[in-house]
Amino acid sequence: MSGGLSRRRFLGLAGAGAAALAIPGCGRLTAERAGAVLTSRLPLPRPFTTTLPVPGVARPADGDTAYALTQQAAQVEIIPGTRTEVWGYDGTFPGPTFDVRSGRPITVAITNKLPVPTATHLHGGVTPPQSDGYPTHLVVSEKHAAHFAPGSHLDHGRLTTGRFVHEYPLDQPAATLWYHDHRMDFTGPQVYRGLAGMFVVRDDVDDALPLPKGDKDIPLLICDRAFEADGSFRYPSADPTLLGRPGVEGPYHQGVEGDVILVNGAPWPELDVEATRYRFRLLNASNARRYELRLDPPPPDGSPFTQIGSDAGLLAAPQGLDRVPLAGAERSDVVIDFGAYPIGTRITLVNSLDTGTAGRVMRFHVARRGTEDSRVPARLADVQPLTPAQAVRRRRFDFRLSGPGEHGSRWTINGRPFDPARALATPRLGSTELWTFTSDFHHPVHVHLGHFQVHRRNGRPPSLADAGWKDTVDVRPYEVVEVLVRFTGYRGRYVLHCHNLEHEDMAMMANFDVV
Repeated sequence: MSGGLSRRRFLGLAGAGAAALAIPGCGRLTAERAGAVLTSRLPLPRPFTTTLPVPGVARPADGDTAYALTQQAAQVEIIPGTRTEVWGYDGTFPGPTFDVRSGRPITVAITNKLPVPTATHLHGGVTPPQSDGYPTHLVVSEKHAAHFAPGSHLDHGRLTTGRFVHEYPLDQPAATLWYHDHRMDFTGPQVYRGLAGMFVVRDDVDDALPLPKGDKDIPLLICDRAFEADGSFRYPSADPTLLGRPGVEGPYHQGVEGDVILVNGAPWPELDVEATRYRFRLLNASNARRYELRLDPPPPDGSPFTQIGSDAGLLAAPQGLDRVPLAGAERSDVVIDFGAYPIGTRITLVNSLDTGTAGRVMRFHVARRGTEDSRVPARLADVQPLTPAQAVRRRRFDFRLSGPGEHGSRWTINGRPFDPARALATPRLGSTELWTFTSDFHHPVHVHLGHFQVHRRNGRPPSLADAGWKDTVDVRPYEVVEVLVRFTGYRGRYVLHCHNLEHEDMAMMANFDVV
């Protein structure tokens, strides 16, 4: 990894970023940072002048359960009047949205036509290890296979040429998942270029609830990007071709934040809505940026958001939220009642963690009346709470910056950079363990395969936003977060890692073997 800033200077920046929003008596609020900001080099469009796009739905190639996606480059218009090369699933950004059924297995054949290897991960999926998108299980295009022959430094375990078929059993409850690239050392730049999409799992429990459905059930993939003057994505890679040495330069070791907010691939879009309830599946697909989503103006009475689901499925009961915090890769399933607003009202979805261009996300326009045919019931799903008494083992994982060393500063877990040959834990299939995460910066911690419930945050009960079954938890600077992880599904090797993608690429990842 590329060398970088000193630990003393880094931790000073980390502490300043963590405290920026909450200093009593300050006359001016500053943005909270989980990374360093890249500024676009082209004129930015006026917010709320584009219409919210809704990605197309993936269709099975065989008309049943066999899907196929091609990773390929394409020229698309993101900033009006310019063209941006994206690396997308089927050449789109975001990729097609999967809409599938729990308990009905599917296969997804990924064909790589990009100039670099890829590894596709179904984030939140209960997936066999060979199909999970392990970061060294790489697929390389036939055209470029010679550059990544066995024995090269990029062949760390499995190298498939051309096409790989993932098997997704989908033996899990209804939930909002997503899929994205997971290539070792290069996840950040490859997701930044467009390799991400939504993945919705439905079941009979969710279907039976009188929640908003059809065109009032809308996934919102939220991310930030910066653009060069010619409209291309701006990213501070140490190797622009992404073929050789990974890493980013200078302060971008913290993580990369852009100054343009995209929702479903459009900059600060607007959505016309009826004066009824809508269901929004919110995903933070940014490399590093954290969000605290609010409505401006809030409704005259009641909570702006009714949360009905978290990362891995429905909550037991709905809960009202004044704000929705989302760290990298976290999801929140919410209902907004636009019937609480007069016709003609324009409501901005704001990010209160930023005071600049990233302080606005999108806008809703209550354009017309509608027939209300939905409601939010008092009970949603059977969610059995886990307790520490069920934990058969306790483990601790410290997420920290280590170095400088031979390769400069690295993000590490328990003082070690990622080693594909080493496992830090061996939980048993069917067991529950209590895992403690500690941090020195903003680290959204993601556990593959194992879903968990947040038990305590700094020795206290978890926040409202921690509710339900999760696969990613926001661990803030110098926090101690305890989670109860349940290991169901499959034996084999999986990873846990920081989902700040630049941290992940700088070795903040570890194996665990389910035995």
